[in-house]
Amino acid sequence: MNIISLCKKFSALLNETYKASAKTAALESDASLVREGANANELVTPSLTMDGLANYSRNSGYVDGNVCLTWQTNRFNYERGRLFSVDAMDDEESQHISFGALAGEFVRTKAVPELDAFRFASIAGTEGISRESGEIADGKTAVTLLRKAVSTMDAAEVPSENRILFITPEIKGMIDDMDTVKSRAVMTNFEMVVIVPQSRFYSAIKLHDGVSDGEEGGGYSKAEDGKNINFMIVHKPAVLQFTKHAVPKIISPANNPDSDAWKYGYRSYGICSVYPNKAAGVYCHISNA
Repeated sequence: MNIISLCKKFSALLNETYKASAKTAALESDASLVREGANANELVTPSLTMDGLANYSRNSGYVDGNVCLTWQTNRFNYERGRLFSVDAMDDEESQHISFGALAGEFVRTKAVPELDAFRFASIAGTEGISRESGEIADGKTAVTLLRKAVSTMDAAEVPSENRILFITPEIKGMIDDMDTVKSRAVMTNFEMVVIVPQSRFYSAIKLHDGVSDGEEGGGYSKAEDGKNINFMIVHKPAVLQFTKHAVPKIISPANNPDSDAWKYGYRSYGICSVYPNKAAGVYCHISNA
């Protein structure tokens, strides 16, 4: 079996699985706007500042202004991986379903949910974003809070374009069940509405290291000080989200020095953060629990 072809095949399939399953895929930054930093674990992004208007003189003309382009350094903040083995005979006897199912299911049920949870928690924990807490008991309350969130972002002059609403299915259902002019109108404020399972929607999470007692299973859990997020509005340009490395590593039984088994490794390396000067582009409503 051609391992290079197999890797390409699975990489393409896993990328499709990621795009279909990841709730945060819509926030992925334009790769052309970032470049490698001086160190391998850094990205640099452009930041432009300039003077405002000044008085114009009919005698001397314009007042000179200053414009400054600087490059901000951002460190990657997410690096995770896992390695699995599938016995060659188990794979052969299952018509190669075992290996294929492992790859797809791992990305869909483990890698993607954790990455989403990490990103939402990273955004929610950013200093300077708009944040409010409380319970949402019905659709009317949800609509009122969404309108308040939109007004807050409007007042901060956050562009109305590229606003994405992330919301739990329960609260989205409350709004849909109202079926009123107001409940439908409030949703028109967003370019996209993404329904997020509560299990990925926390203000803080704990990433399990996979080796400590009680953490052998890896993955993540809601942090002790974490709260459920009800909804989050994100102006896409306010977030730096970039995946530098997310590929499977496949070792065939013939190339495995340890056992007669396929080895499947998956590693994800990237960054998710809010630009300090664009914190107003995020509004997060958090539950008390």
